Amino acid sequence: MLIKEYRICMPLTTEEYRVGQLYTISKHSHQESEKGEGVEVVKNEPHEDPVHGPGQFTEKRVHLSSKLPSWARAVTPRIFYITEKAWNYYPYTITGRASLGPADGRSLQCSFLPKFSIYIETKYEDNCGDSENIFHSDKILGDHEVSFLDIAFDEIPERYYRSLEDPRFFSSAKTGRGPLREGWRQHTKPIMCSYKLVSVKFEVWGLQTRVEQFVHKVIRDILLIGHRQAFAWVDEWCAGMTMEEVRRYERETQEATNELIGLVAPAISVSEVGQPTATHSAPASAPSTPLSDEAPDFLAPPKTCPRKKSAPETLTLPALRERAGAE
Repeated sequence: MLIKEYRICMPLTTEEYRVGQLYTISKHSHQESEKGEGVEVVKNEPHEDPVHGPGQFTEKRVHLSSKLPSWARAVTPRIFYITEKAWNYYPYTITGRASLGPADGRSLQCSFLPKFSIYIETKYEDNCGDSENIFHSDKILGDHEVSFLDIAFDEIPERYYRSLEDPRFFSSAKTGRGPLREGWRQHTKPIMCSYKLVSVKFEVWGLQTRVEQFVHKVIRDILLIGHRQAFAWVDEWCAGMTMEEVRRYERETQEATNELIGLVAPAISVSEVGQPTATHSAPASAPSTPLSDEAPDFLAPPKTCPRKKSAPETLTLPALRERAGAE
């Protein structure tokens, strides 16, 4: 198992981000629903936890067939989706993803990759990411890597770049925040941080290390892209939008998304590779991010060229159309 902690700062308060997170996930999920794929919500209901108190439980299906890279489509069923379950006790959340098949309910497992799982814990605090030992988890047996992700200056895959979602150039008309300059995390007010403890497990001899590292690379990109969007869309949700209003927006968007997915591509479960069985359409959790058509490092020849930095003058890519996370 490879465990990493990601810390992503935002020029927001945790209370603001509580609304922004729900709005961003709902909008992004609907954008992903084109061509019958995207995020389909099965359950979205209140949930009471004896330790964390009242919260919200969501179960979603992330439809991925056409978004898988060519190397993955060769070994997966024609119709493929992942079931994601999340428990939101804001400012603490648990996100797990699991396909049909044996799972603990809070992890991601694939029927054709039975030893693969992802588990994400998230905590939000009003600081610049300087809280130490924020996770007191029995999963952490020793030191783990801590990565600070900068939504403005860290590199993202150039195919996902949009100038309108670049925090270095975006300026909020309603809040007056942005654009973000070098060193913004040290002097920006307000500021909050998403602390995410991500555990990836792929217990296959000979492939474990490379696969777990590759998955963390994908998760890193998803976190950067999602948080960039949350800030770039701040004028759409930050103007006095209440939790009741954002929940209503969430319900309406989910209904429209589910209807679109159901009209174009009815849900199919896959119990075994090559043996699809019909099932009822059902709902899903964090936004899905299209994966690269390139093979991951463990299936492709070594690359020596560095990743390109996002730059509006050289990149002209369409909008991203793929949470744990913020959760």
